[in-house]
Amino acid sequence: MRPTDATGVSRSVPRVPPGGSNRDIETTETRSGGMHRRRVLERAGVAVGASLALTGCLGDEYDVGMTASAYAPEEVTVEVGDTVVWENTSSRGHTVTAYEGAIPDDAEYFASGGFDTESAAREAWHDEFGGRLETGDRFSTTFEVAGRYEYVCIPHETGGMYATVVVEA
Repeated sequence: MRPTDATGVSRSVPRVPPGGSNRDIETTETRSGGMHRRRVLERAGVAVGASLALTGCLGDEYDVGMTASAYAPEEVTVEVGDTVVWENTSSRGHTVTAYEGAIPDDAEYFASGGFDTESAAREAWHDEFGGRLETGDRFSTTFEVAGRYEYVCIPHETGGMYATVVVEA
């Protein structure tokens, strides 16, 4: 019986003969008596090691990373008095810029570059790329007022690069 795809159409399954040329995917059928387990395990080890390294970075060095077009994670929850650290983990320049109308009334405004208002941060970005964080640069702020804080990356706002800090009492 031939395998079928999701639509029920039968398809042929290519079979690699023992000692065949497909060296990226090796199973017990492709090599009798001595599968290249080291290659498979090395690849798995690299993937696991990379995952562990990323996890360590997120937990130990910064709270929010910046990918090419997103903050990761898009929402982080902290307690009053906690400091959040953002790190640009991509090769693109980014900003961390609070939306003035989307932070608690009594909260201090925050933006990479140290701007006091959203309009000042936007103007500085458009004039001289003010507040830009290059690869590996960090920005941090301490949250003293409970509530939701919405923020954006000015150059990537139209692409949907915005996120939230939730501060609990």
